[in-house]
Amino acid sequence: MFSRDDLFGERKPRRSPARFIVPLLLIAVIAGTYLIVHHGLKVINQSSSSATVVARPKRKLTRTQRKYAHAHFYVVQPGDSLTLISSKTGVNLPTLEVLNPKLNPNSLQLGQRIRLRR
Repeated sequence: MFSRDDLFGERKPRRSPARFIVPLLLIAVIAGTYLIVHHGLKVINQSSSSATVVARPKRKLTRTQRKYAHAHFYVVQPGDSLTLISSKTGVNLPTLEVLNPKLNPNSLQLGQRIRLRR
């Protein structure tokens, strides 16, 4: 007997099972990655929520820091730098930079007002 291929002279290529397996494997890898990351985040959140809070003792302010403890501005004096102002007032350097975005630390001028608090 003749087969269909013999009669019409054409032969359809056989489809590979990998055509179906590869997308399924890709979906399985994505799902596994999601589950691992999700579980890791859940563990981190649980461990951070159960952490004990330790109260730090308040540091004692120096005489000059007490002077500026409630001041909202500092007036630049001769010889001041931003780090010296930070140590005098007790306000850390990044906070001074955030409160004074237009301030150039390299060009402080006498009498210039620097914001210490909001």
